[in-house]
Amino acid sequence: MSSTSQGFHQRLRQLDQRRCLAFMAALCERLMPNYALYAEQTGEGDTHALRNILDLVWEHLLVKGAKIDFERQADKLAELEPPVGDDSFGARRALETVVALSAVLDTLRGESPDAALEVSLASRSGVRAFIELTEGEDDDARLAVLVREHPLMADEHDFQDTVLEAVEGELDRDALKRLRRLGRNEGVSNLGLTLD
Repeated sequence: MSSTSQGFHQRLRQLDQRRCLAFMAALCERLMPNYALYAEQTGEGDTHALRNILDLVWEHLLVKGAKIDFERQADKLAELEPPVGDDSFGARRALETVVALSAVLDTLRGESPDAALEVSLASRSGVRAFIELTEGEDDDARLAVLVREHPLMADEHDFQDTVLEAVEGELDRDALKRLRRLGRNEGVSNLGLTLD
């Protein structure tokens, strides 16, 4: 772990709950196309239902006093996981999206102090897995260098840094809308994949 990632993790831990939620929601937005691709290719899952849950998280952030039953949303979310027996690359990335959103709901229910860090690491590990899959390097040392220097990983670090800086600043309605747009990343996921 580099000193910069130590500083990043430290800053994440210092965020209040609202800023944590905004950080995670933006990362979840960027993971959504991975789930959508899996659902489209396999017929498993429900992208619309997943989108609804994430939209409710944004509503909670944007609308003071929004009454949302996040226990119920957590139950719905559990039903959206890929089938247990599916160990395909797509299923694992779809599961990452569900797990990330689950961490958001855990935070809303006051159950997860390190959720932002978990979501950050899940997103990065998905990128690492994608690089390993597409670049195919057997030598561990060479693979580590490849992952570290890969444009997708650089983009992931930049994206998370940008999101963290955004949530550390003023988090009014307009800032949240900008953050949501940033997370949507024009429909391109953290793996550089899109439904189009």
